[in-house]
Amino acid sequence: MSEALHRRILLVEDEESLVLTLTDRLESEGYVVESVGDGITALEKGSHGQFDLVLLDVALPGKNGFDVCRDLRQRGVDTPILMLTARGQIVDRVVGLKLGADDYLTKPFDMMELLARIEALFRRSRTGGPQSADAYAFGDVRVDFRRAVVTRNGTSVELSGLELRLLRYFVEHRGSLLSRDELLDKVWGYGATLATRTVDVHIAQLRQKIGAEYVVTVHGSGYKFVG
Repeated sequence: MSEALHRRILLVEDEESLVLTLTDRLESEGYVVESVGDGITALEKGSHGQFDLVLLDVALPGKNGFDVCRDLRQRGVDTPILMLTARGQIVDRVVGLKLGADDYLTKPFDMMELLARIEALFRRSRTGGPQSADAYAFGDVRVDFRRAVVTRNGTSVELSGLELRLLRYFVEHRGSLLSRDELLDKVWGYGATLATRTVDVHIAQLRQKIGAEYVVTVHGSGYKFVG
């Protein structure tokens, strides 16, 4: 519980019974929880409140969770976002990740798994990964990790917080073969018992933005950064 003390969570959910259940359990773990029930209020709270995590449902009145996630990222908010969705289709998960969510959990979910995902996101944001140079260049790509600024051929490239962490890990381990399990553990912050498809989705997005030639797939083994 000591790890959770003073961590502030914005819970965005319109199902009152679930709000009560989640609030009671999260507060019993030591988190400070503020809840809202619609997407418009969530966007304003998430943009201006000092939260450590956003638990974001997809089906919301006013503005759906996908739009809230997208707008928060466009406003420069890099608070970790864990999406809660009743949608189990892969395409819906991919949409959430592409819009900047850090993780997702499909309803109905086990409370212990939710707590584990939350702890993993906090652990990842706390450690920030290995130390490295704050700037790096490869090909026509320039990266300033401290300022979270990426350009390609002089044009700004928007990377989510997770994509930036993934790129930084690749840069720090350039030339090394990195398995999906390692990337899940070191970049996502939790063990590799979860589906490694998440890694593939994010790497596909990163390739589109920085150039596919810099991240090489080693079939059956993982990925290698050659920038």
